[in-house]
Amino acid sequence: MESPHEIWQKALGDLQTQVSRANYNTWLRNSHGISFENGVFVVGTPSAFVAEWLTKRLHSLVKKSLTHLTGCDTRVEFCVHDAARPQLRPRESASLADGGAVAPAPVGHTNGRGTFHNFVVGSCNRLAFATALEIAENPLSTFNPLYIYGGTGQGKTHLLKAIAHSAQENSREVYYTTAERFTDEFVMAVKQKRVEEFHAKFKRLSLLLFDDIQFLATKRQTQQCFYHIFDELHQRNCQIAIVGDHHPREMQLLSDKLRSRLESGMVACIQPPDLNSRIGFLEAKAHESEIVVPVEGLRLLAEEVRGNMRQLEGAIVYLSAQARISGDPITTQSIHKLLTGISTSGDGKAIIHAVANSFDVSVEDLISKRRDRRTALARHVAMYLMRKETACSFAEIGRDLGNRNHATILHGCNRIALELSRNPKLQKQLSRIISQLPGSRVP
Repeated sequence: MESPHEIWQKALGDLQTQVSRANYNTWLRNSHGISFENGVFVVGTPSAFVAEWLTKRLHSLVKKSLTHLTGCDTRVEFCVHDAARPQLRPRESASLADGGAVAPAPVGHTNGRGTFHNFVVGSCNRLAFATALEIAENPLSTFNPLYIYGGTGQGKTHLLKAIAHSAQENSREVYYTTAERFTDEFVMAVKQKRVEEFHAKFKRLSLLLFDDIQFLATKRQTQQCFYHIFDELHQRNCQIAIVGDHHPREMQLLSDKLRSRLESGMVACIQPPDLNSRIGFLEAKAHESEIVVPVEGLRLLAEEVRGNMRQLEGAIVYLSAQARISGDPITTQSIHKLLTGISTSGDGKAIIHAVANSFDVSVEDLISKRRDRRTALARHVAMYLMRKETACSFAEIGRDLGNRNHATILHGCNRIALELSRNPKLQKQLSRIISQLPGSRVP
């Protein structure tokens, strides 16, 4: 009879082929089999966040794998199990993961939306997620300060609030603030001659979370105040986590001393999400919203909405509302309608997809920097048709085709115009593409 450990190792080998590498490394790699009795297999995880995520997202997949390996219908339970802390029974860990009684933050506030279990992990943000989770569970273990940077809507604030939520659960003194709020409070303290009182409220903290530090770039006096608070807390071994929109060395308007402090710890970047990360995010949000979106619809959304995670979430909110109001299922047609509504170049989007299909290249490659002959020709055809068949400006065409400049679009259009004058085969291919567009009059 195999031990629970041996069974689980085989299950992990099976699961590793069915989930993304990022999800496996984040949620499954550090798990282990604890017991298997009366048809119930108990899996140990390093934290309540991981136990909850696995219960909500991978329960059915794990159950299927274990049932196959054990040869009988197997129930699965996840619990926190760590040699360094008392073991929790599965029901207790699930109760903790569901929120339970969370102690209010003594200073500052957060809302309940930003938690680790509802943060979608992908290759673009795995390092930032892992370091944030580490300081939430083991403050001062490795990363102090932690600095996370990335573009708008990529999940930086979500991670800060997830750290705050974890701190609240563990009754730690935590303060979450934005640079703008910090500035307003500091200016008011100066006006009321209560600067010492303002400084004093930070002294008892065990965790400081500071959002949008780039807002301090032109505020020298506020920077000086923040630097002194930062320095004092750091010397007292207070865990500090800060987010901004750029790497510290690129924020030239910050003082040298403050930039040096930000770079002295762990600096983690959240990259713009790639196609697989966007699809994974949309799947998670659709599941969270309890709506069914066709696979091809998810891919269409992921290919078209490339800005940030916030825009992707907005698309799911829209589809969810439409489905509930109309009572109709979500289809690729309703997604096309959404894409036309959120883009000034909806017809251009249709052209990009039609061209990609005609030349047998992916939309992702079409808007990328790939320069092989087939992809380059398809890209130039898309530029030409978007200019000829729509009211899109050069700027709009450039934006939809990977943020290319005016000169590049003009060159692509001129190249295809010249080629059409001597290539009947290309003329026929463009006619077929145009005939496939919505509202086309071409037979």
